[in-house]
Amino acid sequence: MFRNVAELVALAEQQSCSIAEIMVEQEVRVTGRTREQIREQMGRNLDVMEQAVERGLQGVQSHSGLTGGDAVKLNQYIAQGKGLSGDTILDAVSKAVATNEVNAAMGMICATPTAGSAGVVPGALFGLKDKLNPTREQMIDYLFTSGAFGFVVANNASISGAAGGCQAEVGSAAGMAAAAIVALAGGTPQQSAHAMAIALKNLLGLVCDPVAGLVEVPCVKRNAMGAAVAMVAADMALAGITSTIPCDEVIEAMFRIGQTMPTALRETALGGLAATPTGKRLKEEIFGKQQNPSPSSKG
Repeated sequence: MFRNVAELVALAEQQSCSIAEIMVEQEVRVTGRTREQIREQMGRNLDVMEQAVERGLQGVQSHSGLTGGDAVKLNQYIAQGKGLSGDTILDAVSKAVATNEVNAAMGMICATPTAGSAGVVPGALFGLKDKLNPTREQMIDYLFTSGAFGFVVANNASISGAAGGCQAEVGSAAGMAAAAIVALAGGTPQQSAHAMAIALKNLLGLVCDPVAGLVEVPCVKRNAMGAAVAMVAADMALAGITSTIPCDEVIEAMFRIGQTMPTALRETALGGLAATPTGKRLKEEIFGKQQNPSPSSKG
């Protein structure tokens, strides 16, 4: 039904419906399942996301010891009333961190669009829950909206850190979340597209450099920043600010950047933060000097 963001927005406008509805219709046509079955499956995804957030906020630790407990620290900081960024953004950030810490601890998460970027979309959603008071169906629509934009990226660029760097993972997730936030807040399909573009273009060139090849450092904190970028991009779009470069062209630019990015900066753990003295030391402490593990899967 749609191949790019321009077509997605046009369909929603022509049919006077939401982007989420367009995505559901496409799933019905492609899979042959009923609307009820498709929405039920997305509801199960929502449940997994919520459980991951709740588990992470209780405190988890990864097997390597590199990550864990930061979501708890941030929640405690928010409770003290000392936050400078605003409690809504910080709440979204804490829940993004919580989700990705659960991923690092080998817990169950929902890849959005990948495991390494799984915190951004649910973090933003549950961070806004108290402010927007969405129904469960509206939360499911949020996921379909983010999925529609992720579908475009996956088919026109990449959502793989190994192929396009972390811009393809956390960058894509931030754009997906930004677009979905706009829709959840009552914005137009065109505003969702601008939010996606604003978020993604501010994360262009982000490298994938996992320390010791593990999806922990800097991945967890990048999910935090991705959630914050998504929230700000959505606010900008809702305020009427537009992206000078159309969303589809931003996605194309991301693809071209990923193609020219050095292999050392694409999930190989051979460059960037992974190649710093501390990064190398942590790898030796975890795996030993002789072992050279392949990066763990993020997708």
